[in-house]
Amino acid sequence: MKRSIVAEFLKLRHSRIGFVLIVLPLISMLIGSLNFYFNQGVLTNGWYSLWTQVSLFYSEFFLPIMIAICCAYVCRLEHLNRNWNMLMTSPVPVSNVFIAKLVVVSILILFVQMLFIGLYLLAGILFSISEPFPLETISMTIRGWFASLSIISLQLALSLRIRSFGIPIGISLCAVFIGLGLYIAKLGLFFPYSLLTFGMSVLDQVEMTGIQNILFWVMNMTFIVIFASMSINLLKNQDIKSS
Repeated sequence: MKRSIVAEFLKLRHSRIGFVLIVLPLISMLIGSLNFYFNQGVLTNGWYSLWTQVSLFYSEFFLPIMIAICCAYVCRLEHLNRNWNMLMTSPVPVSNVFIAKLVVVSILILFVQMLFIGLYLLAGILFSISEPFPLETISMTIRGWFASLSIISLQLALSLRIRSFGIPIGISLCAVFIGLGLYIAKLGLFFPYSLLTFGMSVLDQVEMTGIQNILFWVMNMTFIVIFASMSINLLKNQDIKSS
């Protein structure tokens, strides 16, 4: 497993994925901060008002797209030059192939989450927000990362099956809008992309009830297991076509 994870990181060594992971959070932070700056007469709740603005653009659009890009990229090499055939005949357990990709993308997104909370702190300092920094935003960031694991598992399942780089990203964009609709309809705990909204407390900072909190963690674990099992089963029992 360790060698599989190292191999996945080596594939990214000369890629430009790091540029995407840095620039997109910066853009989302800039958009949210500008919106906060021009509406400070209405947004009077300090750190929490700033959080609603920056996390809305970041969590609802930029983060799911980043996840889809990362998942498509870590599967891109295998789809070229019949590399799937070589990988499947190598002495590596099939489960390791998927889990290594899941771990690598999860680490990349954890880095993005850490960058985001750092940029959020910097923005608050620049806006001279006088209230103490809300430590609960750190727990929101961690919850958001855990919720992203469900999306990573799903996007990897799509990218393993679909050779196109862009189609899984387009599916992710469509799923974002579906997830927002389900969240508004109070059904968000049953859809991976809506769980990210819950985890990051994007639309409000009201604490989840006990039942909601349990469902949040249980549904995330359920989605991760389901999508991981589907992908591993696919790798074991079906041929994946490479170009």
